[in-house]
Amino acid sequence: MAEPDTPVGNAPPQDSRPPAVAPLFEQPGVLTPRGKFVLEPALQFGYSSSNRVVLVGYTIIPALLIGLVDVREVKRNTSTATLSGRYGLSNRTELEIKLPYVYRSDSTVSREVFTGTGVDRVFDTSGRGIGDVELALRHQLNEGGNDRPYYVAGLRFKSRTGTDPFEVVTDCTQRCVGPDATGTGLPLELPTGSGFYALQPSLTWLYPSDPAILFGSVSYLYNFKRNNVNRRVLNGEQEPLGRIEPGGVFGFNFGIGLALNDKALLSLGYDHSSIARTRQNGAPVAGSVRTQLGTLLMGFSYRISPQRTVNLSVGAGLTRDTPDVQLSLRLPMTF
Repeated sequence: MAEPDTPVGNAPPQDSRPPAVAPLFEQPGVLTPRGKFVLEPALQFGYSSSNRVVLVGYTIIPALLIGLVDVREVKRNTSTATLSGRYGLSNRTELEIKLPYVYRSDSTVSREVFTGTGVDRVFDTSGRGIGDVELALRHQLNEGGNDRPYYVAGLRFKSRTGTDPFEVVTDCTQRCVGPDATGTGLPLELPTGSGFYALQPSLTWLYPSDPAILFGSVSYLYNFKRNNVNRRVLNGEQEPLGRIEPGGVFGFNFGIGLALNDKALLSLGYDHSSIARTRQNGAPVAGSVRTQLGTLLMGFSYRISPQRTVNLSVGAGLTRDTPDVQLSLRLPMTF
């Protein structure tokens, strides 16, 4: 019979990976264990509407406008079906590939106020196809633990496999800019990609503080510029645009996760992106300004089995340029 002070076994090894939270943002919290593969089909829907008033003319005095006032209301629907695969290279490192399929539809209602007509003109357009394929690598920098933060570094590369904005035909006869511009300037088919390669480093932190988990991240998306860009217009014409350099995107987010029981998780968070001005041939594009996107998010996660989980999140736009509502459904499966 063993003495009371004699050890009879070893304590089970502790999992040094970050704790699970209901996912709200693009980057997952828990990394894939070594040798495991996670297949995650997902569906995301976004809706936004905006009003725009365009003045086409000139003013004689501040109170008198000579020309046309074009009032436009734009309603935009975007659905993205994504198939992601993550593989654990080690207990601290995972590799991810993401394959998106995008369907977009826009409805633009416009009226020229000073033309003597009260009839609205409706311009409908849509686009569908493969989006921009992404490849990401994430690595946990430290062990972390109770009341000790976890740090996860990430690097994401975005391709330009989707149809870019310069490949679709724009409703202009010859030019869309300058004094000889003709047409609405709206695309006859919507693009499914951004048209630019991009690289995004990020740093994510998670801090367990029983019963809550605090988390957040910072990132910067760098878009590689393109030279000798041409825009397609009607009649097979090409409008030279020269060198296009999209602005970088600085982003940060933060939130809190709560475990309702051993299967259900609830998360609340905020996501913000600041997009710099786009430049053409070294000069800022006219009308391009720094854009702020703010989204309030709520997510719910339920573990169906040790290998199956369902994740649902809802986002509400807080700034004018952010989609009014975003819905996301994810079904990660571990093999």
